[in-house]
Amino acid sequence: MSHHPFNESEIAAVYRVIAERRDMRHFAPGVIAPQLLTKLLNAAHHAPSVGLMQPWRFIRIIEAEIRKKIYDLVHQERVQTAQALGEYENTTRMAEFMRLKVEGILECSELLVVALCDKRDQHIFGRRTMPEMDLASVACAIQNLWLTARAEGLGMGWVSMFDPIELAALLNIPDGAKPIAILCLGHVDKFYTQPMLVEEAWAKEKPLSDMVMENTWS
Repeated sequence: MSHHPFNESEIAAVYRVIAERRDMRHFAPGVIAPQLLTKLLNAAHHAPSVGLMQPWRFIRIIEAEIRKKIYDLVHQERVQTAQALGEYENTTRMAEFMRLKVEGILECSELLVVALCDKRDQHIFGRRTMPEMDLASVACAIQNLWLTARAEGLGMGWVSMFDPIELAALLNIPDGAKPIAILCLGHVDKFYTQPMLVEEAWAKEKPLSDMVMENTWS
């Protein structure tokens, strides 16, 4: 029996924010106060990381011209993704994809690019046989940011449609580092009641029972 639980309302809030987190694409006008943005980034910075390497780096995009160039990179990959869907699935799926709203880069209040840091090879602890644990650590930081943003009433969307080499060149990211996420953060009129891809009938969620096994892969 645990002797260190939070109280019932605090526990309920944790489960609620996890359940109500959404990958947002639609944003409303408004600014995010600097102190709140710092608070959210600090929550991200408190994520666990293998060997305490803290491999996350956050680039805040404040110039409209750079934001537009990032949008163009994402749109370019969106078209290529649609073409790939047409080749591997069918042209109907391609058309359905192009109707989806996949980002809110030009509408969101804050645009952040998250990157893996350079010189990661010097971090051996926990990565000798599992080098991808640096990526897992950054994903934890992004999730912290996502959950705290939702708790603060802000929406966040994770955009992964971009060429990392082109985005790295645009943002002067050094060799060895790698951008892995474009995060759209901002106010929303409402949160999706279900994941947007479910609401748009693009995909269906699988039940937990399909993901849990015992002793061996089955």
